[in-house]
Amino acid sequence: MLSLFKRSSQTSERQLRRYRKIVQQINKIESTYETMSDEQLICMTDKFKERLLSGETIQSILPEAFAVVREASKRILGMRHFDVQLIGGLVLTEGNIAEMPTGEGKTLVASLPSYVRALEGKGVHVITVNDYLAKRDFDQIGQIHRFLGLTVGLNVPMMQGPAKQAAYNADITYGVGTEFGFDYLRDNMAQQVGQKVQRPYHFAIIDEVDSILIDEAKTPLIVAGKTQADADLHHIAARLAKRFKVEVDYDFDEDTKATSLAETGIAKVEKAFGIENLYELEHQTLYHYMIQAVRAHVIFKRDVDYIVRDEKIELVDMFTGRIMEGRTLSDGLHQAIEAKEGVPITDENKAQAQITIQNYFRMYPKLCGMTGTAKTQEKEFREVYGMEVIQIPTNRPKVRIDAPDRVYKTIDQKYKAMAKEVAERHEKGQPVLVGTTSILQSETVVNYLDDYKLDYTLLNAKSVEQEVELISQAGQMGHITVATNMAGRGTDIVLGEGVAEHGGLFVLGTEKHESRRVDNQLRGRSGRQGDPGESRFFLSLEDDMFKRFVQDDLEKFQKKVNTDKEGLVLNPDVDELTDRTQRIVEGVHYSMREYNLKLDDVINDQREVIYTLRDKVIEKESVLGQLKTMLAETVEFVVLDSCRDEDPIENWDFERIERTMNGLLLEPVEIPRSFEKTASILKAYKEPLDELLAYIETFAENEQVNQMIPQVMLSHIDTMWVKHLEVMTRLKEGIGLRSYGQEDPMRIYQREGLELFGTHYQKLRRSIAAEVIGFMKLITNQQEVQE
Repeated sequence: MLSLFKRSSQTSERQLRRYRKIVQQINKIESTYETMSDEQLICMTDKFKERLLSGETIQSILPEAFAVVREASKRILGMRHFDVQLIGGLVLTEGNIAEMPTGEGKTLVASLPSYVRALEGKGVHVITVNDYLAKRDFDQIGQIHRFLGLTVGLNVPMMQGPAKQAAYNADITYGVGTEFGFDYLRDNMAQQVGQKVQRPYHFAIIDEVDSILIDEAKTPLIVAGKTQADADLHHIAARLAKRFKVEVDYDFDEDTKATSLAETGIAKVEKAFGIENLYELEHQTLYHYMIQAVRAHVIFKRDVDYIVRDEKIELVDMFTGRIMEGRTLSDGLHQAIEAKEGVPITDENKAQAQITIQNYFRMYPKLCGMTGTAKTQEKEFREVYGMEVIQIPTNRPKVRIDAPDRVYKTIDQKYKAMAKEVAERHEKGQPVLVGTTSILQSETVVNYLDDYKLDYTLLNAKSVEQEVELISQAGQMGHITVATNMAGRGTDIVLGEGVAEHGGLFVLGTEKHESRRVDNQLRGRSGRQGDPGESRFFLSLEDDMFKRFVQDDLEKFQKKVNTDKEGLVLNPDVDELTDRTQRIVEGVHYSMREYNLKLDDVINDQREVIYTLRDKVIEKESVLGQLKTMLAETVEFVVLDSCRDEDPIENWDFERIERTMNGLLLEPVEIPRSFEKTASILKAYKEPLDELLAYIETFAENEQVNQMIPQVMLSHIDTMWVKHLEVMTRLKEGIGLRSYGQEDPMRIYQREGLELFGTHYQKLRRSIAAEVIGFMKLITNQQEVQE
């Protein structure tokens, strides 16, 4: 492990030396652009484009292009890029991750690669974590690009088609990561080419890259259609699940959140509903409702994962503590939580299209990102996205003090010590930012602060605009701010007058997060741009992380624990326990993301087949040709599937072949039962199939048919895909049960998923062919009647 880290550091240092040489070139030519008029500077954009068109590379124009952006920024924003910001821009331009601490001006860094890559004329996407930051960067950094003659677009939710198309057709498009992904899914549900908004992917810059590609990557993006839920069944399942006991009626893995019914639980469900076998196909829906009810009870906690407001379940983002406006859980899980809390049951979301964050962003030929914390996840960035993490030096030396953790025996002792520490810091005028991991914990923290009668600002799932404003004030003399760890991410906390003399901002963490990155981000709120500051975490051995992931180790440790009168753990190896626990948790989460990605990889291949077919249809790419191909494949599939060479001839299903084929052909064909080879059957259908194909060709100029075929095809494709996604979800739910049979669940999912897709895809082609040919025959009959 040490050698890996050493090699990584050496690689970064070698690359930094190369970048510094380019920075020297940029600095050398800075005076050239300073003497230019605005018009001359603006003309440089067209000159760069011409040079690229004539065969020059991005690398060859890089120093000049960066110098132009720097000069434009000085004139428009009054901000000159530091040398370290130029290095960050070079890292991004090459498609890697620039790790830059908070306060180093990452927003301004993005102006450099976005300009350079936009010169290629293929579009650049600058992706942020929320609408507020996207609009802020569009308004602020967009000024530089607009001044230099580039077009800039903003892509946010609720925009209409034409506005979105304009945003995507701009040279540089700012927006929220999930919205880009949803647009991709919606484009692949479009009924006409003109309804699509995106163009081919080229280059993406992701701000807070760890938040978007790691934290948000556990949940796939799903575009869902509404279907009515069975409210009574949800309520019955909720009541039953409430009485279930873990490891008696169901099994639950704390680490992976995997949930499955045990034999006792299955028996109780069968008794309650008066059925003999829960696993029979006809009871699949009941099993689904029941397992979702159990998940709602054991995985989702009120005021941690969701809140209840105005008789509605509102989800909470575990990483930011914000309410996820308009977001609901799919596949009946949201309704299961509604039943658990006794609020009205809403319509269910049925997935119509879905993709993981990983598979969406891997479609970009070039991807890069910025964050203050990426090194701990470097392996995942490299393996999943092909990006290296380069640590950028700070503009000014860091003077923040990161004090050792204080670990207490009980949670009560921890919070008492935390409140005492806050009171002491406040008394001397030092501002304090208290970071919590959830809404529930933030409310607990302020209860303890109330004992000291302290005034504080509580950031508790408010709007982003309020959050940014309040967080930005957290550095003022004597301020106490209590917030979730990620509140106001991307906002600078500027120290008020006299605060530096009192030690700067003191950041106090009340619990270690499940990711070291989030802890580092919290620490990074203090000590920006060489400011003084301090950070410290207050923990307890009763914290969730210890209880959930290292229960056995914790029990051993507690036997030898040594504390002072305030409950502070004095054992020197307590830090090692904390570090090991976080590494275990990160490993678990990485495994979950890896597992989900493997599951989606199975669907991803199928998704590409379906979306490619859809594109051909909506682009009206030889629709008759596609129909003829479908017919030929249908004949071959039906014959080979009904007459398997490994089966005895008496088991061959001649009737199925005739039934299917005679529904398509112009005249019925009877297959002699004396045929002993599939080749003979295929040969028997050659002539009637040729007649049918020739018949289809007669409609080549028929406008009515040519308009109808794409509509029929799209209708069948979309219906099949929604059903297939539902079947794949049910398959995923069931594969965990089969791991007891010593079979690898992933292999089962891959094999059976492929078989299911093959079956559904062949049925799709057959049903399209049957409907279109039926329509053609109807037109012919009408014409004959009229004649």
